[in-house]
Amino acid sequence: MKSAAPPPAQGLYDPRYEHDSCGVGFVVDLKGRRSSGIVKNALEVLLNLQHRGACGCEKNTGDGAGILMQVPHKFLAEAVRAIGITLPPAGQYGVGVVFLPADPGSRAACEHLFEKVVRDEGQTFLGWREVPTDNGMIGPTAKRSQPVIKQLFVGRNSNDPHCTDDDAFERKLYVIRRRARHAVRRLEVPEKANFYIPSLSSRTIVYKGMLNSDQLPAFYPDLRDDRVESALALVHSRFSTNTFPSWSRAHPYRLIAHNGEINTLRGNVNWMHARESMFKSGLFGDDLQKCIPVIDTEGSDSGMFDNVVELLMLAGRSLPHAMMMMIPEPWSNHESMPQERKDFYAFHGCLMEPWDGPAAVAFTDGIRIGATLDRNGLRPSRYYVTKDGLVVMASEVGVLDIPPERILEKGRLQPGKMFLVDTSQGRIIGDEELKREMAAAAPYGQWLKENMVDIGALPKPASVIPPDHETVLRRQETFGYTTEDLKVLMAPMAADGVEANGSMGTDTPLAVLSERPQLLYNYFKQLFAQVTNPPVDAIREEIIMAVDTSIGPEGNLLEPTPQSARQINLPTPVLRNEELEKLRNLNGKNGSHGFKSITLPTLFNIADGGEGLAGGVEELRAAASK
Repeated sequence: MKSAAPPPAQGLYDPRYEHDSCGVGFVVDLKGRRSSGIVKNALEVLLNLQHRGACGCEKNTGDGAGILMQVPHKFLAEAVRAIGITLPPAGQYGVGVVFLPADPGSRAACEHLFEKVVRDEGQTFLGWREVPTDNGMIGPTAKRSQPVIKQLFVGRNSNDPHCTDDDAFERKLYVIRRRARHAVRRLEVPEKANFYIPSLSSRTIVYKGMLNSDQLPAFYPDLRDDRVESALALVHSRFSTNTFPSWSRAHPYRLIAHNGEINTLRGNVNWMHARESMFKSGLFGDDLQKCIPVIDTEGSDSGMFDNVVELLMLAGRSLPHAMMMMIPEPWSNHESMPQERKDFYAFHGCLMEPWDGPAAVAFTDGIRIGATLDRNGLRPSRYYVTKDGLVVMASEVGVLDIPPERILEKGRLQPGKMFLVDTSQGRIIGDEELKREMAAAAPYGQWLKENMVDIGALPKPASVIPPDHETVLRRQETFGYTTEDLKVLMAPMAADGVEANGSMGTDTPLAVLSERPQLLYNYFKQLFAQVTNPPVDAIREEIIMAVDTSIGPEGNLLEPTPQSARQINLPTPVLRNEELEKLRNLNGKNGSHGFKSITLPTLFNIADGGEGLAGGVEELRAAASK
């Protein structure tokens, strides 16, 4: 494995199924005081999370370890002065960590292209610094795929109208990174797949690699320098659950470090790609089109999650706001939740779908740092607050040796809740306060009332296909129902309104391997995480799971308006015949609330066999897209 990137799809391996299950933690000074002690404490947390990571048969080749912290300006200014680079004041330049190909020709082409993108975007290219590394302790596999690691420095052009403030400069650095990534992919050079940008920011910097936790400070001597100071640091030890480790897939990413899996990944990615054509942003302006596609589909589920959070934040939302959109808490059946917060979640549910799965996600923008837990609470998160203002959070307790007399407060993150430390305010912002503020930012309830329509309010159809009881047995046989299905599964549901008791999991053979005719929907299985997830009992299911959804046209995700809630609410995705006819008869008038539907034919010429079916599917796809 000579490539720093994961292998392409081959045989039974498909990179789309990449997932992680890891250890994550952060250390932060509540008052935002920078020190080398924060970095050292974070590295100790990482070391104590080593058992959460993994390695292959080579014990010295790890799945990945890394640290994200504030840019250590004093250290970098002195380090690059020795190679002839003079850095502007802190915040007036961006530093990028870049993984480059080992092949000299490919590396030179990537560097030249990156420099050109910086200049094309009106910023100042200040120079490169080769990051000191020591690979004496890493295993042969990690060593063979090790990229050349450099830091790129970009000076801020204060005369550029797109860089009028610190946030605008961060957006410009994002545009540069996305442009460089897209441009390198078009290069005709070997090893271009090894080009990767772990970070490019004026606020944060990432050191990571295909390492074990104890190898990170040994591999990067920078991290052992007392001049490297930060007020916060986020660390991660990776366990690539049944997938390939790589240098680029080590965490942290630009904003997040993730312990868990995204079950809904493929749908999330497809929906984001579909709505990109409607993206508009006054903050980005014409630069936005340079960044599309937004999601790097060669990344892991965590990397793709990070791509979306980053865009939502840079387009104008706060980081906690973006996280609430991505991982909403269970709200629809929450009896004591304030209505304003329910309205917030309902409105944002019209904009995008949750990224659902067992996950604890830590996040930071270099000023605020926090964590949120999935709605099931299937990944642990514990925190400590000391009397002298140190906050430690990790995926388990005991990651830092703190004397009991120093501890002011300790606790755990609850399912669906958020924990945030704001160093600019010098305090911890609790879940209730944080979400109350978000919910009050706009009249979401009024927007829903004025725009969302319940399917029950739509006009009744003139006719509905009545149930035909005489042919029910024949139709049951046609649709693959068995006597076992009727007696064991359906009878208890009809009699008692509950699901039948059964064993955990399913041993049903895959339809694709069957020699018997199968129904179309038997070929589709939802992708669920396969590790460390307990069964969900009926009580928890009623609280945390919801089946209501909405359908209808979507607007601009980046700049929503009240009309973004103009959708039809469905209490369940399973439609009865009458409800289906209601939707099919929407014509834009006669009580349709302005909605209009189109019925597409799903027919093909049966005499054309398999080719006819394939052609019919393609015609249907084209008609639906149109």
